[in-house]
Amino acid sequence: IPFTPVNKTLHEGFSDESLKICCFTDHQIFNRFHKYNLKSEKARSGKIALTLKELNQLQQGDFVVHLDHGIGKFAGLVRLRIGETVQEVIKLTYLNNDSVFVSIHSLHKISKYKGKEGESPQLNKLGSGAWERTKERTKTKIKDIARDLIKLYAQRQNEKGFSYSKDTYLQTELEASFMYEDTPDQLKATQEIKLDMESDHPMDRLVCGDVGFGKTEVAVRAAFKAATDGKQTAVLVPTTVLATQHYKTFSGRLSDLPVKVDYLSRARSAKEQKQILSE
Repeated sequence: IPFTPVNKTLHEGFSDESLKICCFTDHQIFNRFHKYNLKSEKARSGKIALTLKELNQLQQGDFVVHLDHGIGKFAGLVRLRIGETVQEVIKLTYLNNDSVFVSIHSLHKISKYKGKEGESPQLNKLGSGAWERTKERTKTKIKDIARDLIKLYAQRQNEKGFSYSKDTYLQTELEASFMYEDTPDQLKATQEIKLDMESDHPMDRLVCGDVGFGKTEVAVRAAFKAATDGKQTAVLVPTTVLATQHYKTFSGRLSDLPVKVDYLSRARSAKEQKQILSE
């Protein structure tokens, strides 16, 4: 069958009877998906653009933190005459209704306050020095935490843990069977986790990402690597719904491989739970 390859971005194939042509995308042929990033370079880069977006999302009365003045309230954008020009500035209000006007060029000093939900923070008083003292206490606490972490990691370097084997051909088959193209962060996380597992030091790693960014696939690969060395993996989740979802995901990805996947939750009977634990 004659065909012509075309190097273009296309989300799905089509057929045209009048032209007598059929077009198939690579993911239809190979059952693989590529993640195309069509955003412009200007949209991808630019910390100011992101900050301006966050500024537009602020509402009157929202709590914010200024790097130099502390916790205040966002009072909107106002036009202020500075010398011979009129500029748009950000108005922040503090204790006793004192105000600070911040230039748009100093947006990097402002961030939205994030605390316990439902609790309002105490506004800082301008010129009182309380905010500077708070920052100093925080710096001291951070140094204490850093010192404890250094001590902890020094202890771990002296301890010996289980060293997993290098990737087997089954590990390669599993990763190659993933129907989507790995994102750069996904690939980096997978590689670093496997290096951790192959090290003879105790592993301590956190993979953090938003919903839908591929963390579960990374966990599947790590769990299977453990299984190939005869080890078990437990995945802890906060809800029964999530337990079922992860069970289906792990089962689907590992269905063609010689491993057993099961789950425990309150939705399983006592008999089922006993049977699972005995295995």
